[in-house]
Amino acid sequence: MARLLQINIAFVSTFLFIAYINVACCNNGRRVGDSLDAEFSGFSVPLEHSYEVDEAAKFQVRGSLALKAGREPSVSLTQNQLSEEDRTKLREVAAVDGLYRIRVPRVSLQAERQAERQAGGFLTAFVRACAMVESHLSDVITLHSDVSGNLIGVSIVTIPGACSGAEVEDEVDLEVFNTTLSILAPVSAPGPETALFLERMEQEFEKKGKNPQEQKSFFAKYWMYIVPLVLFLMMSGAQDQSGGGGGAAGGGGR
Repeated sequence: MARLLQINIAFVSTFLFIAYINVACCNNGRRVGDSLDAEFSGFSVPLEHSYEVDEAAKFQVRGSLALKAGREPSVSLTQNQLSEEDRTKLREVAAVDGLYRIRVPRVSLQAERQAERQAGGFLTAFVRACAMVESHLSDVITLHSDVSGNLIGVSIVTIPGACSGAEVEDEVDLEVFNTTLSILAPVSAPGPETALFLERMEQEFEKKGKNPQEQKSFFAKYWMYIVPLVLFLMMSGAQDQSGGGGGAAGGGGR
């Protein structure tokens, strides 16, 4: 009985040791209850649209944008389908060359708390409703952010982008949105490499100081100009002296 008890205790101890190893290897450096880093966290905001015959905007939810912060922010979209009533209304707005509008809240991608994300107000864009109908609800939506991660703009275009007056008879083509979504952040321009330039200049000066051949004197650099000038001056002086001697001898003969 005692031997059986020892075997059970050894088995339980081995099991607990193995369980401890599994927890230690799979914890990934986070304690239980720790929140995920901001790079992996995300939040959702509504995407709203409006299309009215009387041009008075009455926005309603079109879908939901899932925004994820980080070094390269990302965004995904889930959208609702248009009901039969919505499709009829969109055709009516397109017939009078009305506008199709979208808007998203002005938020911060890098803020960690919900209260800090909301900057207040909305970002709005629009296209012609006829372009939305003729493209069969195929559009491209782009969110623009600044260097601080704040949404500062939204744009929308349709594919194709112009209204040609083509008839869209099938109601199914106006039921589901076909959207391409992206987010654009500014790219910092490369700054001048001043430190590298100064370092290269210092290396050049040190190289010239170590090489005596490059430490040329003024005469060594410009001898081809100095020598002809000296010879010319010497020849001019010799001619002046010979001319002066001949004049003195002639005067003495008289």
